Amino acid sequence: MATLDLTKDNFEQTVLNNDLVILDFWAPWCGPCQGFAPVYEEISEKYADVVFAKVNTEEEQELAGYFQIRSIPTLMVFREKIIIFSQPGALPGSALEEIITKAKTLDMDQIRAEIAAEEKNQA
Repeated sequence: MATLDLTKDNFEQTVLNNDLVILDFWAPWCGPCQGFAPVYEEISEKYADVVFAKVNTEEEQELAGYFQIRSIPTLMVFREKIIIFSQPGALPGSALEEIITKAKTLDMDQIRAEIAAEEKNQA
């Protein structure tokens, strides 16, 4: 599957309607972003059940600001509408595949329970 360009207009729909979404926050002038792009594209071809999306931080400053992106590239993973991974820096393909494998095996009921418990403790 090719990567999808996300904007503030299609962001919410993409995250809400897909089980696993991986985001690459990037910018055209960013050298590490340019180096990571072919790796990201190659891995996206291997996982038809995962949405691989890119957010151009120059064009989508509102999204970048909302997610407090301070360094690019930043990789973010949503599973069932929950952010389960966020990390700045380019990754080798093997590390990205490891993240995907781990994301698919997470017990999301347990994750939701942990979030609820944390929210209850903060209240």
